Amino acid sequence: MPDKRLFEYAVIRVVPRVEREEFLNVGIILYCKQKKYLNCVYKLDQKRLNVLCPTLECGDVEDHLLSFESICKGSKEAGSIGSLDLSSRFRWLTATRSTIVQTSKVHPGFCKDPDETLQKLFEQLVL
Repeated sequence: MPDKRLFEYAVIRVVPRVEREEFLNVGIILYCKQKKYLNCVYKLDQKRLNVLCPTLECGDVEDHLLSFESICKGSKEAGSIGSLDLSSRFRWLTATRSTIVQTSKVHPGFCKDPDETLQKLFEQLVL
């Protein structure tokens, strides 16, 4: 197992009506300190979201998810959060919150290739 590295991930969820605690998994965020890796992948399914909340504006949700992407990349559009180190950005993104876009608890694992693991988790938990 020396070639495998510890990683952490969380599922990105859309919670249209927080008071009902119903959610739809839409993405994965993955962090691997040893590989200096932080990335997310997501997909919005308008039909599935409309089942939970017909009045939900997917454009607003997409904006939130684009922010996740910007923060992962550390881009200037992410503001002061984007300038933090990878670990701090991951912790900020996975902090408990009561908004439409939330994350699950953080889960650990071991991987050789973070990109491959991110895609595998995405296929298993979102698609």
